[in-house]
Amino acid sequence: MGGISPRAALAADLYGNVQKVPGRDGFGHGLVELGAKDKNVVVLCADLTESTRTNWFRDKYPDRFIEVGIAEQNMMSIAAGLSIEGKIPYLSTYAVFCPGRVWDQLRVSVCYDKRHVILSGAHAGISVGPDGATHQALEDMAITRCLPNLTVIAPCDWLEAKKATIAAHTHAGPIYLRFGREKVPVVTTDKTPFKIGRAEIFRDGDDVCVIACGSLVYEALIAAKELEKDGIDVMVINNHSIKPIDAKTISEAAKKTGCVVTAEEHQVTGGLGGAVAEVLAENCPVPMKRVGMPDKFGESGTPDELMAKYGLTSAGIIAAVKETVKRKK
Repeated sequence: MGGISPRAALAADLYGNVQKVPGRDGFGHGLVELGAKDKNVVVLCADLTESTRTNWFRDKYPDRFIEVGIAEQNMMSIAAGLSIEGKIPYLSTYAVFCPGRVWDQLRVSVCYDKRHVILSGAHAGISVGPDGATHQALEDMAITRCLPNLTVIAPCDWLEAKKATIAAHTHAGPIYLRFGREKVPVVTTDKTPFKIGRAEIFRDGDDVCVIACGSLVYEALIAAKELEKDGIDVMVINNHSIKPIDAKTISEAAKKTGCVVTAEEHQVTGGLGGAVAEVLAENCPVPMKRVGMPDKFGESGTPDELMAKYGLTSAGIIAAVKETVKRKK
């Protein structure tokens, strides 16, 4: 039987009174830490400083903060220009605007020229809730991971978001960091390993592998704990690096368990599930089920209501696991 990986160094009270913190807090704390270390770090925002936590950097380093206003495409072009002059620009707004509205500028001015620009998409996913479909970015990983030279990261909690923000500072080329709005369970600790391009096995198991990103990592761990009661031994992988994806770890996990479930707060098309399916099709074809938004736009509602309605919960993962294990047998 499997269990929590010793290397994972997960939160001690993971299955009890778990702490919840917005992932965007990690972005804000990471920016402040980087600002103290490197005077070339500059931050740009499109009139959403408090929502994206860039106000923390603005208050500490006002001479290195640029409020662009509601002009996201201009913000991306300005960031590209700053990178040419040796600056390291971090830019932020909602994910529906970045990468959504700025895709052309991102493609031509940043990715084509391999500019070291770090863009963050806050308020991603359906858990934005009452703001409705227009503000629920459920396609952002699909439209970014297809761009050459662009790294795509979806941290699982605020601590991992902070690590990703700091790691982006020295990582070559453009990078997209994805965060939700809601408070999410803190799964990791300061000691939990994080490396761009490497998936982490948070829980070992023999019967099925659940590969998740973002807030669905916690849901996957809860599902694995519940599935123990049914005698199903679940491996859980935190796949924060959507691109580059860790094909080696994913393929080895598929060979060991014989079937795979992916879980993401994103469309099932083109995101984590699509990336994993591509890896398995080329390396280790096994029965697979994707948990995600089922080719629909979102709607208004509380985050919990929406996540439950579309199966983006531990219950949804449990159902997918049981179906996939049955197919394997």
